[in-house]
Amino acid sequence: MTHTSPLQDPLLTDRLRRIRLLALDVDGVLTDGQLYFQADGIEIKAFNVQDGHGLKLLKRAGIQVALITGRDSPTVSRRAAALGIQHVFQGVEKKLPVLRELTARLGLEFEQVAYCGDDMPDIGAIRRAGVGISVPNAPAYIQQHADWVTERSGGQGAAREISDTLLRAQGHWDAVTDTYVHGAG
Repeated sequence: MTHTSPLQDPLLTDRLRRIRLLALDVDGVLTDGQLYFQADGIEIKAFNVQDGHGLKLLKRAGIQVALITGRDSPTVSRRAAALGIQHVFQGVEKKLPVLRELTARLGLEFEQVAYCGDDMPDIGAIRRAGVGISVPNAPAYIQQHADWVTERSGGQGAAREISDTLLRAQGHWDAVTDTYVHGAG
């Protein structure tokens, strides 16, 4: 497990180059893990806008994105739709079997999958993925199973850190930044 930039590790960088699917837990990875409920029982989640843009950039670069979460939330469905994420699995207690099924359906090998999670239901997927990732707000006994622990916490830019790192490792970074620097579509 590395707490430093995975791009400083040639072996991990090589594994990042193979990734064609990034699968993420939601609560604790795309959010800070807090659950907010209004008086009427409606759940509210806060998502980081930069995380969302990073996931859009991955999709533009040909890397698919999936969400696999233990909770069932209309908010997650709306956020995924807004980001154009087609692979959304909610109410999932055991994430590895879902990830295994998705990988097979997409014709991918596990070496082409990165998975980021922060709690017990994520351990199997973290361990099986080509690159297993966790966040610093995860318990240490979860982090120990990861190849890489992001510097940024869940809901605080962890997904953007992963996205930017994948884009750099795969050689897409200059094309992505040039698009914005030069104003091209």
